[in-house]
Order: sequence, then structure tokens, then C-alpha cells
Amino acid sequence: MSKYRVLIDANDEKGLVHKVSTVFYNNDLNILSNSEFVDKENNKFFMRSVVDGDIDISKLRESLKEVLPKSAGIKLIEPKKKNIIIMATKELHALGDILIRHEADELDANILAVISNYDELESLVTRFNIPYITVSHEGLERIEHEQKIIECIDSFKDVDYIVLAKYMRILTPRFVETYEDKIINIHHSFLPAFIGANPYKQAYNRGVKIIGATAHFVNNNLDEGPIIAQEVIHVDHAYSWKDMQRSGRDVEKVVLSRALKLALEDRIFVYANKTVIF
Repeated sequence: MSKYRVLIDANDEKGLVHKVSTVFYNNDLNILSNSEFVDKENNKFFMRSVVDGDIDISKLRESLKEVLPKSAGIKLIEPKKKNIIIMATKELHALGDILIRHEADELDANILAVISNYDELESLVTRFNIPYITVSHEGLERIEHEQKIIECIDSFKDVDYIVLAKYMRILTPRFVETYEDKIINIHHSFLPAFIGANPYKQAYNRGVKIIGATAHFVNNNLDEGPIIAQEVIHVDHAYSWKDMQRSGRDVEKVVLSRALKLALEDRIFVYANKTVIF
């Protein structure tokens, strides 16, 4: 017996859920869970199923192709720990939260390494017996620095996701394209408001009543990648921008870990700079 996650995205048409369910039945598979969504505006169908049984992957894939539209995307994923690399700079709250959750076996992941352009966080990371690699940017052009990081990442096998735990450097298009749809970032603002540097000071100056955080995939538009998770908390006139920052850090670490968990469980479809999440 084995278990698989089946992810399908296709142009919508009548009877797709029935057709897919029939394929599962004909392959003697049990449906453990199932979710589907139709974007009516774009006529797109999304479905995530978890099935178990004596699964012949090739046969199942071909059976699904026969009943789905020709352009359909089909992913058959065996649940197992994914490999991640964390990138950080100097702030420890988001990184520390992930390390603690990993130590508590709350994240279905192998943390291969933490990469930083400074060595300030090394003592924290090594307490968890995780490799810490410093790739200094001093004296290097941005593209030279990123090339060293790419070489470092590529020295590990099968990296599924790169997590930016407050990595405070803007990535070049080359880096983003190298790891398309694999880079998850936490932004210290409820996007799309207050993008860029020091959003808490921007929020304070604007007199906002809520602050938040946004986890998103990275693309080549600053802080405009597909959003995975968001959260807000209430503030008032008594908060200084530093008070907002302290409160915001608590939100940031929770939102980043939530987004990472969704990715590790294969619950995210990326489509038209948006996400469908089951």
C-alpha cells in the first residue's frame, strides 16, 4: 500500500470530478481527502486529492490523461520530507521559529543548511546541528555574490524550496529565474500596502489601525509575487513604529511557517500571479 497526492489543473469542463474519481475507482484506489475549485472567470479547474492503494504511477498518470483536457497539468507526489534551504541576514525571529518547529517535528522537511551573508546567526543555528554557511557580500558585485550562493545551493541535491527568513537583500532576475516558484519570502507588511523598506515606519506615519505580514513566492517584481498566506493584528494610536515592529515580528514568523507548511504539504497551485490553496 502507498499514498499519493494528486494535483490537477486544467481548463474546466463538465464532469471532471466524476471522471477523475472514476479513474481512482478503476485503479482500485481509496480517496482519503479531496478538494476542488473552479475559477469561473478564467475557466480553470483545480483539484487536490490524496489517495492510497497499490498504485501503479505510470498507469494512473495515463488513465488521468485519457479523461482530462490535453493541456491539463498532472502531478503525482508521494508524501515525504522535502529538502529546504533557509537564507537569512541578521534578524533571528523568523529563522528561530522555523528551527524550533523543525526540532519539534512540526515541519515535514529536511533543513539542508542556513545560508547568510553575515555570521551573526551561526551560534543559533549550530545549536540545532544544522550547517551554517556564510557567503559574505563584502567586496562583491551583487551578481558575483549571488553566483557564490547559487553554487552553494546547487552543491546540495534536490532542493525543493528556498526560504527567505528575513534575508534583506533584493534578488536579481537571474537568481529568481534559477529557482522559479521555489523561493518563499516573508514581507513585513500586509501587501500590497507599504512595500519596500521600513514598512512599519510607513504604517506609523499613515496612522494605520492594523498591521500584518505576507508570505509570498518571489518573482521579479519587488514584493509582488503570488501570495501564500497573510495575517493581521490590531494596533492603535499609542503604538510607536518600534512597538509596531515588535508586534509585527510575531506575525511574521507565524505567517512564514504557515506558508512553508502549505508548500511542504503540496497544497498550493500558482496561477496568474495568484495562488489556489487547499
